[in-house]
Amino acid sequence: MLAKALTCAVVGLEGALVEVEVDISPGLPAFNIVGLPDAAVQESRERVRAAIKNCSCAFPMKRITVNLAPADLKKEGPAYDLPIASAILIASEQVPAMAEGTLLLGELSLDGGVRHTDGILPMVSIAKEKGINTVYVPADDAAEASLVDGIDVIPVQTLAQLINHLRGDETIPLYQRNGRWQEAEPVFSHDMAHVKGQHHVKRALEVAAAGSHNVLMQGPPGSGKTLLARSLPSILPRMSREEALEVTKIYSVGGLLPSDQPLITQRPFRAPHYTISNAGLVGGGRWPRPGEITLAHRGVLFLDEMPEFGSHGLEVLRQPLEDGVVTISRAQGSVTFPAKFVLVGAMNPCPCGFFGDPVRECTCSEQMISRYQKRLSGPLLDRIDIHVDVPRVDYEKLAEDRLSEPSASIRARVEAAREMQRQRFRGTSVICNSEMGPAEVREFCRLDGSAQALLKAAMTQLSLSARGYHRVLKLARTIADLAGAERIEATHIAEAIQYRPRNRV
Repeated sequence: MLAKALTCAVVGLEGALVEVEVDISPGLPAFNIVGLPDAAVQESRERVRAAIKNCSCAFPMKRITVNLAPADLKKEGPAYDLPIASAILIASEQVPAMAEGTLLLGELSLDGGVRHTDGILPMVSIAKEKGINTVYVPADDAAEASLVDGIDVIPVQTLAQLINHLRGDETIPLYQRNGRWQEAEPVFSHDMAHVKGQHHVKRALEVAAAGSHNVLMQGPPGSGKTLLARSLPSILPRMSREEALEVTKIYSVGGLLPSDQPLITQRPFRAPHYTISNAGLVGGGRWPRPGEITLAHRGVLFLDEMPEFGSHGLEVLRQPLEDGVVTISRAQGSVTFPAKFVLVGAMNPCPCGFFGDPVRECTCSEQMISRYQKRLSGPLLDRIDIHVDVPRVDYEKLAEDRLSEPSASIRARVEAAREMQRQRFRGTSVICNSEMGPAEVREFCRLDGSAQALLKAAMTQLSLSARGYHRVLKLARTIADLAGAERIEATHIAEAIQYRPRNRV
């Protein structure tokens, strides 16, 4: 007898429906799976066999052929266990056929338990788009599946429970979403109030947060660069529902979604070590997986000791910084991952770290300093809007008891500036100032006469490229938004120019 069940695969960050066809025919006992399965799918034969037997059902001792269609789509992971087991039980007439428009997802343990499966959110999302109204998912993943509105989620704890449900002996109740996670306030481990001094750096980070601009901090060891970077998420605006779903989908596919948090409501902060591989940073593998730049989507990517990262990995960042996506091509096809993040880099001014320090003397030669700073190429530096020095903090500032301005106050100004940008870019795909293209820059970055004269002089003295010119305008637009100004004035251009890089040696 032939039986069918619907399940789903994940390609990149998107789901793709897969039809599981099971045929049981007379002949010598055999269990074959076809349809381009990987090793994990092939191993499901033993898991399915043991799970069916341990649920007091009979495993057919006949020729069983399982086809996963479409056959040209690579199938990987253990999410096919539950649909394969269900289709075998239907084909052997041990349970009735399932209703149309039903999707099954889940890994089986040998005793019949249904375990957590990665990528539930994108798979349930594509099911909703294809008109499927009911999904059977592991009980541990029911909260994540319920993030997709308008679909019935049935949490399955064991295969035996599903069998009883299909037979009508004991109905599994629909999962009812608990909305408490929507009201949870974000909790930050670092706050700007605890950063002593460095007021000009905090201002630069406020501008970066308001317009989603990239930042490079340079200063001696111990000046607070890492603490400042880790405090940046506390002043970023709260994510919208759409942004939260984007980030949750990425972490669901990557298997990094916390079990007690079905929806990620706090902006990600990723800080990979400089020994990371190119595939780990950008994404890749034989079957491409998201890298750190995608895991930092809508959040912060912090590269401490930035010149120590591999030159090839840093240069690959140039396309994501410009386009907000990264495309990974393989012989089997290409996958595009989102990568809209705020890049925060930190570096010392020289190998010893004390070039230009007023207290400790630098021991590096001029050639060593030049070689160290040139590890970051000009085209990469041109894509970083804000370059700021982080000097040594004086004892008086470190010893004072008074706290600095808290992150909540700074975040209020940032959110007000972001609201101006939302109103400005309503009806377009642009969300913040850093994403503006040439057309938006021409329309929204108009200057008065004094601002134009100042920018013209800066173009000549700093030898700005066309990209650098547009980035100054975008940065000035953000500074004007923080001031609540409609037009970009000379003071806004002057501050934006101050954040451009300068030659050190």
